[in-house]
Amino acid sequence: MSAVRRMFRSRAWPIEGMTALGLALAPFVLPHLGFAPGTVNQILVWGLFGIGFDLLFGYTGLLSFGQSAFYGAGGMIAAYLLTNNLMSSVLAALVLGTIGAALAGVLVGVIALRRTGIYFAMITVAIAETFYFIEFSPLAAWTGGENGLPGVPAPKLEIGGFSYQIENGWSMYGFLAACYFIGIVVALRIVRSPVGAILTAIRDNPLRARAVGHAVWRYKLTAFTIAAAYAGFAGGLLGVLQGFMPPDAFTFDTSGQLVMQTAIGGVGTLFGPLVGAAVWLYLRDLLQATFGLGSAWKLILGLVFVLLVCFLRRGLIGGAQDLIRRFARPSGPVSEEAAAPGRSAPSLASLGASRGREQAPFPGPVLETRGLSKSFGGLTANRDINFSVQRGEMRGVIGPNGAGKSTFFKMLTGELAPSAGRILFHGRDITGMDVAAVCQLGLTKSYQVNQLFTRLTVRQNIVIAALAERRGMFALDLMRRMDRVPGLATQVESTLSLVGLTERADVPVAELAYGEKRRLEIGLALASSPSLLLLDEPLAGMSPRERAETVQLLKNIRHGRTLVIVEHDMDALFELAERITVLHEGAVLAEGAPAEIQRNRLVQEAYLGGVAAA
Repeated sequence: MSAVRRMFRSRAWPIEGMTALGLALAPFVLPHLGFAPGTVNQILVWGLFGIGFDLLFGYTGLLSFGQSAFYGAGGMIAAYLLTNNLMSSVLAALVLGTIGAALAGVLVGVIALRRTGIYFAMITVAIAETFYFIEFSPLAAWTGGENGLPGVPAPKLEIGGFSYQIENGWSMYGFLAACYFIGIVVALRIVRSPVGAILTAIRDNPLRARAVGHAVWRYKLTAFTIAAAYAGFAGGLLGVLQGFMPPDAFTFDTSGQLVMQTAIGGVGTLFGPLVGAAVWLYLRDLLQATFGLGSAWKLILGLVFVLLVCFLRRGLIGGAQDLIRRFARPSGPVSEEAAAPGRSAPSLASLGASRGREQAPFPGPVLETRGLSKSFGGLTANRDINFSVQRGEMRGVIGPNGAGKSTFFKMLTGELAPSAGRILFHGRDITGMDVAAVCQLGLTKSYQVNQLFTRLTVRQNIVIAALAERRGMFALDLMRRMDRVPGLATQVESTLSLVGLTERADVPVAELAYGEKRRLEIGLALASSPSLLLLDEPLAGMSPRERAETVQLLKNIRHGRTLVIVEHDMDALFELAERITVLHEGAVLAEGAPAEIQRNRLVQEAYLGGVAAA
């Protein structure tokens, strides 16, 4: 079995088994630790609520303070259906409440995800306050306003002729534990799926996730909707647990408590909210009942939270994971030969053409620009550029600083929309097209400044790029196993071999040397199987040895590919490129074979400082 498949399957079932065992043993162990049945049941509800939030924040990097809106909405829908005798089945009402919360999540997400960072968080706060106002005032006749909805029935299980009425206490625990187990199994399947891998990439570097061909906004909306569905389901269980759907489920305090519990337990672990809720509710009961602190318990708990954030920044579970990794991580030197790029000939052939973008060869240029211009206010970065690249060609682009090379590349890949002119790729007009869509067509680039997924390993970085080519820009294969993506493992291993990082595949990107990061930057672009690869200063900042290795890598990958390289290392570029295009003051100054460019007097005066070529 390959290393990629082992990575995909390594944590497939032990976690689910341990979770089931823990839930089965909890009623026998927790009472001896001072946990009352009602507290344990609340922990399960908060833990289920937090699973969705952790998918959103811990895995996708979106901090929402508005989850109470969906928590209350799902709970109110289920409670209204049950208390007004519109539905007799508690499970069916919970499902409808979950669907209602998910639909609300779609509508809110379409609005909130137009912004990022603090602006996204503030929009979610405003949305939550809006839901709270609507529940209290315009919809008070249906939600009970400040009185909530009393009389929510407990579940009743009927199988054949057998009937069992669930009551509060440990009887209710069994029902809630089953719900939590289903919720955590679904969440684990999601994070192990291609969608889960892409969500982690978006958390680390959304710009690069988009640049390798993923529809980032759609995946964010998917995560937001899933989090809303989990919140709605947990809200319905809250009403069932208490026999009453409280209006304070909509309050900002509910969202704040969720955030704090997740941070205490560990963000990005799925089980963090459960652990955080256990700590929160246990200390609440202890400080209130045992020490008689009344409302002052929040002050003590706040201090506990501050200490945990300061000394265990990844929470209790994250801190334990870091401790285990520190003692378990193997160490050993990497041989110089194993780390050198381009050692495996089979990998060169296996990545020679795109598997997912096979199309009839276009008889004209692979890439062509006509009158391409870009202005920023009164500043013209590019002016009337006519440029074409033939299939299989390695083209070099040079020019002094400020000549407009980076702006030109950004327009080609869709990162910037041109002010005038057209861009044709395989004869298709891609002018102004989104960068992810351009990459899906087979045009991508490596960046001058490394744009990597630094919290992931080398192999995981390559997987993210390869998934875009294998699955397309967007797919909702939430329950699909990664090893079921056809050809993914082979493509990842071939790319690693091609850029000489096979022996470093499971090393976190943050631990790589600079030259290795540059090769990984090229590997990310190669993993999407582009028909045209743009390389923006691939030799920048390298030592002489690293530069020699990367030049050899570029010679290897040119076979069967079309490349355009921007580079300031004239010796390397004149050795590699078949034709050179010179930009000066945003326009094309000269174009020709390397020997012609070296002899061109205009180029010598404008860029080479008048020094004649040897």
